[in-house]
Amino acid sequence: MQHIQEIGRQHPYAAPVPQPMNTQQSFSRPPVMGQQNLPGTQMHSPLLPNQTMDHSQITSPLVSQGVPASQMSPRLPIDPHGQSHGQPTAGYQTQVINPPSTSLPQSGVGHYNSAPPLPSQTIASPGLPQYEPRQYPPPPLTTTGQPIASLPGPSLAQVRQKYLQTAPPMPGQTMPNAAGPNLPQAGQRQYGSAPPLPGQPLSSPSGLNRGPAGLPPNYQQPTYQQQPGYPNQMDMYNNQRSPYQGGATASPTGYQSGLQPQQARRLDPEQMPSPIQVMQDDQSTRGGVFTTNQRGLVPPLVTTNFVTQDQGNASPRYIRSTMYTVPITADIIKQTNVPFGLVISPMARTVPGECEPPIVDMGEIGPVRCIRCKAYMCPFMQFVDAGRRFQCMFCKATTEVPNEYFQHLDHTGQRLDRYERPELMLGTFEYIATKDYCRDNIFPKAPAIVFVIDVSYNTVKSGLVNLLCTKMKSVIKNLPVDAGQTKSNMKVGFITYNNTVHFYNVNPRLAQPQMLLVGDVHDMFMPLLDGFLCDIEESDAVIDSLMLQIPKMFADTRETETILAPAIQAGLEALKAYECSGKLLVFHSSLPIADAPGKLKNRDDRKVLGTDKEKTVLVPQNNFYNTLGQECVAAGCSVDLFIFNNSYVDVATVGQISRLTGGEIYKYTYFQADIDGERLISDVIDNISRPIAFDAVMRVRTSTGVRATDFHGHYFMSNTTDMELASVDCDKAVGVEVKHDDKLTEDEGVYIQVALLYTSCSGIRRLRIINLSLKTSSQMAELYRACDLDAIINFFSKQSVFKLLESNPKAVKDNLIARCANMLAIYRKHCATPSSAGQLILPECMKLLPLYINCLLKSDALAGGADMTIDDRSYVMQAVATMPISISVAYTYPRLFPLHDIDPQDTELPMMLRCSIDKFTDDGAYLLENSVHMFIWLGMALSPQWVQGVFGVPSVVQVDTDRTALPVLDAPLNNRIRNIIDRIRAERHHCMRLTIMRQREKLEMVLRHFLVEDRGNDGSPSYVDFLCHMHKEIRTLLSQ
Repeated sequence: MQHIQEIGRQHPYAAPVPQPMNTQQSFSRPPVMGQQNLPGTQMHSPLLPNQTMDHSQITSPLVSQGVPASQMSPRLPIDPHGQSHGQPTAGYQTQVINPPSTSLPQSGVGHYNSAPPLPSQTIASPGLPQYEPRQYPPPPLTTTGQPIASLPGPSLAQVRQKYLQTAPPMPGQTMPNAAGPNLPQAGQRQYGSAPPLPGQPLSSPSGLNRGPAGLPPNYQQPTYQQQPGYPNQMDMYNNQRSPYQGGATASPTGYQSGLQPQQARRLDPEQMPSPIQVMQDDQSTRGGVFTTNQRGLVPPLVTTNFVTQDQGNASPRYIRSTMYTVPITADIIKQTNVPFGLVISPMARTVPGECEPPIVDMGEIGPVRCIRCKAYMCPFMQFVDAGRRFQCMFCKATTEVPNEYFQHLDHTGQRLDRYERPELMLGTFEYIATKDYCRDNIFPKAPAIVFVIDVSYNTVKSGLVNLLCTKMKSVIKNLPVDAGQTKSNMKVGFITYNNTVHFYNVNPRLAQPQMLLVGDVHDMFMPLLDGFLCDIEESDAVIDSLMLQIPKMFADTRETETILAPAIQAGLEALKAYECSGKLLVFHSSLPIADAPGKLKNRDDRKVLGTDKEKTVLVPQNNFYNTLGQECVAAGCSVDLFIFNNSYVDVATVGQISRLTGGEIYKYTYFQADIDGERLISDVIDNISRPIAFDAVMRVRTSTGVRATDFHGHYFMSNTTDMELASVDCDKAVGVEVKHDDKLTEDEGVYIQVALLYTSCSGIRRLRIINLSLKTSSQMAELYRACDLDAIINFFSKQSVFKLLESNPKAVKDNLIARCANMLAIYRKHCATPSSAGQLILPECMKLLPLYINCLLKSDALAGGADMTIDDRSYVMQAVATMPISISVAYTYPRLFPLHDIDPQDTELPMMLRCSIDKFTDDGAYLLENSVHMFIWLGMALSPQWVQGVFGVPSVVQVDTDRTALPVLDAPLNNRIRNIIDRIRAERHHCMRLTIMRQREKLEMVLRHFLVEDRGNDGSPSYVDFLCHMHKEIRTLLSQ
């Protein structure tokens, strides 16, 4: 390879049709002013006849004098403050009692100060089953041995540390920097060091040496070495003060539990609204074809398998609204606290049976648009004056139809060529853009991908550099291809860096690649004009040679201080020099502390997480990367960061470059090529091959009366209307809040149009148009009957992670609790049939709202405290900010699958289980995933035949839990479970790391963190506890 040392600047910066599904519901008008009495039904016991439900009632009534016990609704124990805590003793039965007239306060929610229930307050109904009290804290994932919480040995934080040494981001993985390449810190994992043998006896906590029958009598569970920097188990969760954690400071919406775990009686969790049942019911009733020919039609759940038949409204894969019936005034939204928001995934994937958006070429006249608001021609436009003009449904203006676009109308006022024009029939389609929509009125070139690789000591020693170079040819063969093309038009380039930056000339005319080194990182420039970006087929031999030489050139490097910003600037300058948009894939390993632009300080202080001071470490420490991100957006340069950290790298700061450019962050802590290499290459291939738009601008237009006001996601805005995205792919979503600015009418509805102007991977400038129409109503009940809960939770999560950067975590959580309580209280007051105050009534479409809100409050994005690193917290917050609904559903409520009783011949995923410890058995095996993590838990009494068929060893004791993949065996059961894992990863489009654990190992406490229906390791409330708390808050609101 030729080496050319560049001393000075060579040139200045370049300037920058099945039958429609009838899913409509009929609504009844209120008999009394402002008060709507919907048919009231309740959750009921199997002993009672089935009843049609418009809402769910969970009974917790006060004792009513004069009513025989056999006729009363099941009772919940009542504390001195009027809070019910017990479990139903008789299932659910209809009990209608008119409560006294109450008025709803505008604000203020009472404290949750509960006390142990009084025995006399638990009322049993004769002839119905009784439930035993449930005690807290719940037992560990075991039915034998000593409870985990009381075991001596490593703390949960220490256990998490071991797990996270090779895991994706999770609480607890900060490690001190090594003093140098050969001076590791004590306790730090060393690359190349052999893990303990699976059967090697390690020190065992007392009480765990007695396993189930069939295990060796002296079997000992492994323990884990203390890792530095971790608090004791007792204190690790108490550093953060949860607004709904016992012992927290009293607040208007604080959740405080005074229950003694041994005395508390609980509702039966199985009788609570189940997300599994909701998903199954929706699949059975809404699966199949979803036709979008009706305004305000609520789509199926994202978990439902359905095929969209586009007949005028966009597929819900592209856009979902939190509500499909919009109140005519802002007062109703303000009163109910139901958010009016949109979750938009403009480049979402389609499923088999659906068509990609068709492309419309209007020639030189370009897209037909409204003369006033500039909305694009779509099915909502109405043609008048015999087809010579059209009226815009967004602003009501009329516009002349261009002569080239004129067509006569039929007797119904529709154009005769309507069925031949996608823009008049479909909710989603694309226009070919003219020069007017291009930078400097010049058609763009095909975008490029630049690989920017850190070649410092850490990445070389971990095997990352060698892995990337070895697999590079197989990676770049997956460049995206536009529809109708046989090969990709995208070009690639290569940059390496440590404390200097190295460009590579891979011109196909060269016999060997050339390296051009830029040593002055303070004044970065592009040292070559030809040969940096190349066609992968034309430069095949030169790329091969380069990939062989890079690992050899840096094999003996001792550089530990690295740069980052100059390397990104180098890729930016390269794209600007070639006058094309594109994406940088940056592979980086450590905090950039070298003397160069973008140098950062170590501000790792995770003790502030969960406190009012946490935003000081969650916001960027300076504005350099924000400014660099804006420069990248201006050039259409997106940045994806692949981080391979052994210690703090300040994701909160360096991640700004990805946030502003529409990029993504991947994190591989304690990366080792032999363990994590396959996962990395899979992620890189998926990254460059997925549907993507470059150099994009997105605008959301709405009809008069409402407007888009706030935006949440990864983008840059230079004004108040346009989101600039250097790239946006199929796995990214943006949340948009919509507000009223005028009163609406009940007849016209609300119209929304999303326009995405972008450059395709083949270099064609296009406009993707996404249209949605919603109904309007003055009736509050219709709002509650047409909500999309998955969209609401996704919107809340995006909104909350951005509020955390401006406010404190307690205020953000309190706001969520208060909004949840108010949404349900208003429904109870205005829409539900009058009933006993002891009954918790939930709207049918929101009956999982308390569960999902509690899950959100427990999530690492909002609740991550001192038990997780600052980098992990920042990483997960950025991930949540861009999650589409299809991913956020599993992140909010993880999927739990049983593996021990599956049919090896089946091809579908197993039936999901509720995320609770109660679902685990000693002889079971389970898989849990939440789109970020994946675990397999093995019970110690698991069948030896099952273990042999899956792992190829005779007992659970001999399973190698250090493996991150199942062994490949010629066994049907092994093949079946590997297929399940592969399918889940394919659904997530992300190769989640697999962690295998045995029962009663302390590592299972990490799994417990994701059993969201149970009480949290940090004392956060269980599903039942939070439901009781919501009931009390609702009663407090209604009584004031």
